[in-house]
This record gives sequence, C-alpha cells and structure tokens, in this order.
Amino acid sequence: MLKKYFYKGGNRCRVWFYLPKSVDADTVYLVGDFNDWDETAHPMKKKKDGSFYTDLTLDTGKAYAFRYLIDGKRWENDWDADDYVPNDQGSENSVVRV
Repeated sequence: MLKKYFYKGGNRCRVWFYLPKSVDADTVYLVGDFNDWDETAHPMKKKKDGSFYTDLTLDTGKAYAFRYLIDGKRWENDWDADDYVPNDQGSENSVVRV
C-alpha cells in the first residue's frame, strides 16, 4: 500500500510504502529506480504486528519503478501501486507516480 504527502511548492513528495503481515517475512527491502536497484539501501521496519513500512521523499513529476525484496530471495510487487511495467526478468515492476 502507498500513501503520499506532497510538500508545499509541489516539487517533492513523501511516500510511505507498506506491506501487510501476510508477507510472513523476517526482512524486507524496498528496491527501485530511486536507489539504483540497490538491494540493501532501504530496509523496511517491521512493526509488532508483523507488517513492514518505510518512507522516501521523491521528486515530483516522475514515475519510479520498484519492488520489495523479501528475506533476500523473493521479489514481490505492491498490488496497490499506481501502475506496473514489464521488467527484463519476465515479470513486472510496481510503479509509483508522484
């Protein structure tokens, strides 16, 4: 799930990324265009209820492809993303538009 807050001036947006506890994971990383697909740059925090979250401030007027890396081996999309685009692995990436 994604939540967005646009800053005054309109050129930056804070985006919260959430995964439900049903992902059943120990670790989750947010990986995408915004971090050059670095698999360790953005660890998500695990809440007591087992869900995960993190937030980023992104430039507006852009679309960013991303995925979640779960337990270092499983890739998942955000099914509430703004869009989806094919990737070179034969699946799709989630997209957030800000």
